[in-house]
Amino acid sequence: MRRAASFASLMLAFSAMADAVQETTSTGSGHAFPSRPVRMIVSNTPGSAPDVVGRLVGAKLTEAWGQQIVIDNRPGATGLIAAETLARAAPDGYTLWLNTMTQLISTLQYQRHMLAKEFAPVSLVASTPFVIVVPASLPVKSLAEWIAYAKARPGQLIYGSGGQWGSSHLCMEALTSMAGINLVHVPYKGSTIVLSDIVAGRIHAYCPAAPSLPAFAQTGKVRTLGVTYQKPTPLAPGVPPVADTLPGFELLGWYGLQAPLHTPSHIVSRINLDLVKALKSPELQERLFAVGAEAVGSTPAEFGTFLQKETERWAKVLRQGGTIPAAGTKPDRE
Repeated sequence: MRRAASFASLMLAFSAMADAVQETTSTGSGHAFPSRPVRMIVSNTPGSAPDVVGRLVGAKLTEAWGQQIVIDNRPGATGLIAAETLARAAPDGYTLWLNTMTQLISTLQYQRHMLAKEFAPVSLVASTPFVIVVPASLPVKSLAEWIAYAKARPGQLIYGSGGQWGSSHLCMEALTSMAGINLVHVPYKGSTIVLSDIVAGRIHAYCPAAPSLPAFAQTGKVRTLGVTYQKPTPLAPGVPPVADTLPGFELLGWYGLQAPLHTPSHIVSRINLDLVKALKSPELQERLFAVGAEAVGSTPAEFGTFLQKETERWAKVLRQGGTIPAAGTKPDRE
C-alpha cells in the first residue's frame, strides 16, 4: 500500500515537473522564451512594405513578450543575403526572418536556401493581391474583352514589369499562360517608369501590387480589370477577381515568418501562438490594411504546405522560362 502511494506521489511530481518545463518553453538555458531581445531579419530597406509590416508585427510581439524585437534590414541579392544570415543563425528562436514571394522566387532561381526545405516555417503573416491594369485608351472594359483583344493581336501587345522574374513579371506570365495569349514582355528597372509608360499608353498591361492602385486611379488614364484574389477584396474596391474570367487563377503577394532549421518545435509553437494572437488584434489588422496587407496567421504546418505549393508553382514557371534547369538536372549555378 505504501509502495503504491509512493509510486503515485512520484508520478504526480514527475507530471507536475514536466508540465512546468513545457509551460516555461525553455530555450535550454533554463529561462523562459524569450529572455532577451529577438532579431527579425527583413530582406528590404527601411521604409519598404516588408520593413513596415515587420515593424508593425514586431511592435505587437514586443508588447506580448516584454522583449524588444530588433529589425535587422539585410537588403541585397534579392533576399539571398538575408537567407544566408538566417541559415547561419543559431536555431534558438532568437533570429527570425520575415520573407516574401520575391525571396522564394530568388532562392529558386539560384537554387540556394530553399524556403520550403531549408528553414523552419512559423506562420503566414499577411497577404496582398495584385491588380491587372491597362491604358484607358484601349477599347476594352473588362478582362474578358482585353483577352479577346490580345488574342486577335498575337505578339503585338506589350506588358511591362518592374524587373525580370519579379512579382509583376510572374503575375503576367501566369495570366498569359492561363489565358493563352502571346504578349511581349518589357522589363523595367523600377515600377515608377512602368507607371509612366502605361499611363502614356506606351505599354498595354501591367500587374502591380494592390497598394499601387490609388496612384493609377488618380491619373484617370488607366483601367483596372481584375484583382488576383479569388474573391473581391476591400484592398481593391469594386475590382472583380481575375478568377471570374479565368477560373482558378490566384496570386498572393505574401509575408511569412521563418526560423532557422532545427529550431525546437516548442519554441516555434510559442512564437506562432503569440504571432497569430497578435494578428487577430483589430489594431494590428487595421494598421496592416493601411499599408495594403491583410493579416492572415496560420499554423507552422499550414505555412510549410503553402511554401511547398508556392515552390512547385513558381519552379514550373521558371523552368518554362529557362531560368532554372529542368527537374532532375543539376543546376549550373554555384
